[in-house]
Amino acid sequence: MIFYENLINTVIIRIYIVTISIVMCFSCNSSKSDDVLEKPNIIILYADDLGYGDVGAYGAKGVETPHIDFLARKGIKFTDAHSAAATCTPSRYSLLTGNYAFRRNAKVLPGDAPLLIEPGTETLPLMLQKNGYTTAVVGKWHLGLGDGKVDWNEKVKPGPLEIGFDYSYLLPSTGDRVPSVYLENHTVVNLDINDPLEILFTDNPNEYNPYKRPTGITNPELLKQNADEQHSGSIVNGISRIGFMGGGKRAEIVDEDLSNTLLDKATQFIDKNKSTPFFLYFSFHDIHVPRVPHPQFAGKNSMGPRGDAIAQMDWVVGEITNTLKQLNIEKNTMVIFTSDNGPVLNDGYEDMAEEKLGNHQPSGIFRGGKYSAFEGGTRVPTISYWPGTIQPKESSALWSQVDLYASIASLINSEHLILESIDSQNMKDVILGKSKVGRDIMLEESYTYGLRYGKWKYIMPSQKEYRWVDTIKGIESGIDTMRKLYNLDVDPGETNNLTSTHEGKVIEIQEVLKSILNEK
Repeated sequence: MIFYENLINTVIIRIYIVTISIVMCFSCNSSKSDDVLEKPNIIILYADDLGYGDVGAYGAKGVETPHIDFLARKGIKFTDAHSAAATCTPSRYSLLTGNYAFRRNAKVLPGDAPLLIEPGTETLPLMLQKNGYTTAVVGKWHLGLGDGKVDWNEKVKPGPLEIGFDYSYLLPSTGDRVPSVYLENHTVVNLDINDPLEILFTDNPNEYNPYKRPTGITNPELLKQNADEQHSGSIVNGISRIGFMGGGKRAEIVDEDLSNTLLDKATQFIDKNKSTPFFLYFSFHDIHVPRVPHPQFAGKNSMGPRGDAIAQMDWVVGEITNTLKQLNIEKNTMVIFTSDNGPVLNDGYEDMAEEKLGNHQPSGIFRGGKYSAFEGGTRVPTISYWPGTIQPKESSALWSQVDLYASIASLINSEHLILESIDSQNMKDVILGKSKVGRDIMLEESYTYGLRYGKWKYIMPSQKEYRWVDTIKGIESGIDTMRKLYNLDVDPGETNNLTSTHEGKVIEIQEVLKSILNEK
């Protein structure tokens, strides 16, 4: 009898041990799975000057974008997502800090501007870095570098590494401005110490040029593309730029190879960090001017260099997503594809962008483009893609790139690290497709301020000069002293100004806008 009791007890104990082991095993696996989901890799693919209608999934004509269209089919295609501003520097500032650009008085920066985001500022990459992410920026920067007195032959800092990035490979400003070199971390790439790089930034190429390098004014016969006066400074690789550049011959960029160079650095970073959580902010130069695509894409569509640059950008998107598949990390990587502002056509260079437009509408049905206070200035193609987590759909939820900071913090359960953000709102469920409820109120920055307020869109008058290509009226320029109010539910093209018939609504929205601008 005792023998059987001991046998039964032994069996019970063994069953208990096995049961506990199985539970712990499932618990560990569940914990590991949850941990992976809590810390997915995050990639932001940030196109430059790409309009709402510039890709196939949003109605493009004359150019094909199969890789971006694939993301739109398999992810969430947003129809009312916005850059924070209608120009590049302000949008980039807002995306990385979670604050509207006016709070830092951010404007489009010259090529020698100091770092706009001060070291010590809480940023998206810094928040991720504190959560165990390895962080990188590859591509166009245009947020300033150094303290305003940069010696390009020495260590160039502060820069991205001082505000939360572990690695950076940059086009320091933008392709139409000197310096026309790459900067890896703190150092100009391939710089010859016997040929020091010197920069004198000016918008006027008729000023005294202290360097021997030809300019678009002195030697127009050397140009691949003719340029306006502002862009007729030093010639690098057959393209005249804004400003003067001396020396640094071995470090010069080759525009045709720009996309491939940046792609190589991005895929190297992904491969190196495939086993740990990483954040990649991949900032395209395409389709910003000067548009000088690789021979693989040059002349391959009916829209000229601008269309070629769109196709080139799409190919890069495909190469990056294919890298994720090849490394078997696609299901643990969230990809956000979007643009820094709306479209612009002939922006300083003669590349036939307007003449070869055909039936293509860069802003889609929306009015305005880059620089503009109308919807085309900030409403841009935006897609979230995460196989196995995000289900395919289309969403009309209203949100802004300024919201990525709070949304990603929520995604990795680190809302407590959003310390200095005033404007970022948590749109995680919208980005993941779990909610259709976006913002009720959203600021749009340009030469003036616009406010989305439910179905209403208000544009504040301004004394600042503006110029852009309007999809409805052609080229518009001047001083905008008129208040504007539109009902976007019935007038998405912003053609019918309702201020004279809705004075009460104008006053109501003006008060809301005033409260945002005065918030500290």
